Amino acid sequence: MLILVANLGSTSFKFKLLDMSRNGDEVARGGYERIGQPGSDYATHADVIDVILSQLAKKPDAIGFKAVHGGPISGAVRVTDEVIATMEQFADVAPAHNPPYIAAMKAFAKKLPGIPQVAAFETAFHQTIPMARQVYGIPGEWTEKLGIRRYGFHGASHQFIATRMAELVGREKSKRLISCHLGGSSSVCAILDGKSIGHSMGLTPQTGLPQNNRVGDFDTFALLRLMKHGYSIEDVLKRLGKEGGLLGISGVSNDMRDIEKAAAEGNAKAQLAIDAFVDSVRHYIGAYLVALGGIDALVFTGGIGENGAMIRSAICRNLRFAGLQLDEQKNKVRSNEIKISAVESGAEIWIVPTNEEIVVARQTQAVLNSN
Repeated sequence: MLILVANLGSTSFKFKLLDMSRNGDEVARGGYERIGQPGSDYATHADVIDVILSQLAKKPDAIGFKAVHGGPISGAVRVTDEVIATMEQFADVAPAHNPPYIAAMKAFAKKLPGIPQVAAFETAFHQTIPMARQVYGIPGEWTEKLGIRRYGFHGASHQFIATRMAELVGREKSKRLISCHLGGSSSVCAILDGKSIGHSMGLTPQTGLPQNNRVGDFDTFALLRLMKHGYSIEDVLKRLGKEGGLLGISGVSNDMRDIEKAAAEGNAKAQLAIDAFVDSVRHYIGAYLVALGGIDALVFTGGIGENGAMIRSAICRNLRFAGLQLDEQKNKVRSNEIKISAVESGAEIWIVPTNEEIVVARQTQAVLNSN
């Protein structure tokens, strides 16, 4: 079975075509940026789909979507009108993700009629988080009737880390994991016996760590002050979602590489953005050390996690009390699957490049086989 895994953003479309009869071997891959932006060759995601299908030597047998927010829908499910309608209901809390996925699902249905589609929601891996870590301190009816709670995201990535670490070091040495998916979108996950028990994101992917240009954790009552100074709620939310996070703090860029360069040149705001990001990661690591009752391994993945030696070093600073000690020489690597903890470290520290697509492909295959 050939499964096309689609990973979409508001202006991006990345894909992999995987042959599941060959244990998920990669047949083709590609990525398109700046969709719908000035000067782009592609006005919509549907235009990109036309290009992808024209270039593939073999058409897929199924489409798997790394979907983001399905509200009450958990796990991987066949894409139906009801599923799309639910995603539309939750588009207001995932405005950068749900609309392009919905558009792509409809476009694929027109261009490849009869080819099954599966939505593998990022929230699925986090259904095992205890309710005490899911609820907000809000009126109960908002939780029960409107579904306002912490959902958690990057599920495919954190699930891959849990599975891969068990393969690398064995289940006994990977019982208590803290997975740091750090990139344009970042999160920290506590994993116990292969299951998520805590995640830094909440109702939306806007929360938790400072994201590339999304706000991260934020006191909602600050909205009152902003509105008193003439900002509308729509303007505030738009700016928090597009001009916040690393971009907002640094004033330089939403790309950590640009921010690190500016900081090295003496830009104080760029350094502040790095420090705030590192401190936020350490904040959640500390919380999850308590939740897990200790740690067997700390794992870095994602673009920053896999490539950012300086960021990894800063995050691991003075963590010997938790049994974590980095080997600075081993840490001088990029994108390798490698253990970077010191010999004397009580717990292990790893870099593990993530593979979200294989998780989505396996979920897609399982759904179709079960049907």
